[in-house]
Amino acid sequence: MAQDIRIAVTGAGGRMGATLIRLIAGTDGLTVAGGLEAEGSPHLGKDLGLLAGLAAPLGIAATSDALAVIKDADALIDFSVPSASVEFAALAAQARIVHVIGTTGFSEDEEARIAAAARHATIIKAGNMSLGVNLLAALVRQAAKALSDDWDIEIVEMHHRHKVDAPSGTALLLGEAAAEGRGISLKDNSERGRDGITGARKKGAIGFASLRGGSVVGEHDVIFAAENERIVLRHIAEDRGIFARGALKAAQWGQGANGQKRGPGLFNMADVLGLN
Repeated sequence: MAQDIRIAVTGAGGRMGATLIRLIAGTDGLTVAGGLEAEGSPHLGKDLGLLAGLAAPLGIAATSDALAVIKDADALIDFSVPSASVEFAALAAQARIVHVIGTTGFSEDEEARIAAAARHATIIKAGNMSLGVNLLAALVRQAAKALSDDWDIEIVEMHHRHKVDAPSGTALLLGEAAAEGRGISLKDNSERGRDGITGARKKGAIGFASLRGGSVVGEHDVIFAAENERIVLRHIAEDRGIFARGALKAAQWGQGANGQKRGPGLFNMADVLGLN
């Protein structure tokens, strides 16, 4: 009989952490291994089941001791902040566990440190964990490849008022997909934050616009605009559960199949879903 996959989560007292704990506790073959909270959090020491709104406690308290949690886990699902995710990646590499990263807003140096950790750990990192968004990225890549640079590409995203990074990780994921389709570098061909007299739009550029307000979970439009016609590809997230379910799928994929653990490497949701 196969042993349950032991999954730990970061931000156990937050909205995503609570959603993940509920899903793990309610899924056959998975078990909650632990939950992390930052030093000084009011959730420290509280039972994970009660934090997640379960009917009964799990007998596991939220802690700030990442080493202790990772030691007892097969996988860590991490929706936190870049500086913390980098540290968790290093610990996952030491423990040789799966690290699923849904955090966004990394610097180039932080990206490099995660890539280094992936030489020793199975790391699945994505700007968005949902099935729909990753299918959208595949469609964007295909459309960008098929259409010439006479078609301008604009990516418009909206999120809740509390989101701290812009453009969103999902918008950047979609921008990277468009750039890959065109065979160009997104870094060298993106336009952001237009204001004032900006001059004409650069041909071939990929534009980004970020909107923030209310409790919007996530909306993304990829617009291909040419003379007298437009194509709009859209994804609307209505519940954070879609990201949690995708993260759990990634954690299970990272464990491999038939008792054969997947080797170390840096993967994304397209790998998990077989889209690459």
